[in-house]
Amino acid sequence: MDPRIAIVGAGVSGLTSAVVLRERGYAPHVFAEKDAERSTSGAAAAIWYPYDAGPEELAVAWGMFTYGRLLDLLDEPDAGVSLVEFRSFSRTESITPPVWTTALGARLLGRDELLAPYRSGYTMRVPLMDANLYLPYLRSRAGEITYGVKFDRLDDVDRKFDVVINCTGFEARALTNDPELEAHRGQVAIVEPVQLPYAFVCDEDPLTYVIPRRDDCVLGGCNDNLESMDATITTRIVDECSRVLDVPLVVKGSREGNRPFRKSGVRVEADVLSDGRRVIHDYGHGGAGFSLSWGCAHKVAELVASPSSSRSATRR
Repeated sequence: MDPRIAIVGAGVSGLTSAVVLRERGYAPHVFAEKDAERSTSGAAAAIWYPYDAGPEELAVAWGMFTYGRLLDLLDEPDAGVSLVEFRSFSRTESITPPVWTTALGARLLGRDELLAPYRSGYTMRVPLMDANLYLPYLRSRAGEITYGVKFDRLDDVDRKFDVVINCTGFEARALTNDPELEAHRGQVAIVEPVQLPYAFVCDEDPLTYVIPRRDDCVLGGCNDNLESMDATITTRIVDECSRVLDVPLVVKGSREGNRPFRKSGVRVEADVLSDGRRVIHDYGHGGAGFSLSWGCAHKVAELVASPSSSRSATRR
């Protein structure tokens, strides 16, 4: 008999885990306090680019698996996935592309391909997930979802469920008493569409990125530990992006969210709750939740299918 599975969290990790488990014949039930659009996932630029997550070897492997699954969704009209040119710029004279970019055909940019403030860069083709379309698409494939539910402990999940999947992002810090987890707050500005044939990032200070989407454009960014939206940061983001692009930008709004960065790396592993039930953790993705989502969900499904993978309850 298949285990009865509860997934806690309806961001990109929770929804993708639900989709993968349903593909394998399970019938998970997702519980969440709020829907994905109002979560950290809803504020993400959601371009495939493993950022602010480790350990590198696992992050790259999960990211590459996700890359392949996203390519499979290019022909799904409702998925909101497209393949775009992505450029990584640097303010220094020489940039070294990560080794894993070679498999994606990355090449160094020529001087005539650089925007004025930058002195080097590389380019490759990567999937872009328009969160306005992609999150509803995942939700349509995720099965049963109950919103408005907040658990103080994972043990509080109804005991009719044999397995609990913990996809709670930064909330996992309190739920699991995990001191490794910290909030790296992100803030973006949403502006009217920008006529730019590629997306780009410069992850040097100040962190800057421009992600054109169908109906708007996401500008970033920040990666700090402030506790709430800061209007001066939105102004700084818009001003810097306007300067780099040398065009005026019309602001439609702004969003924020806490990237769940885990100092020792993304946690995807099986454990045991105090009541003896299995729990599988999938959190700590930093700024790479979308980029690692299918790879991590695949690992979650493997752990569900391998009851012997659970270990004794951890006291952190």
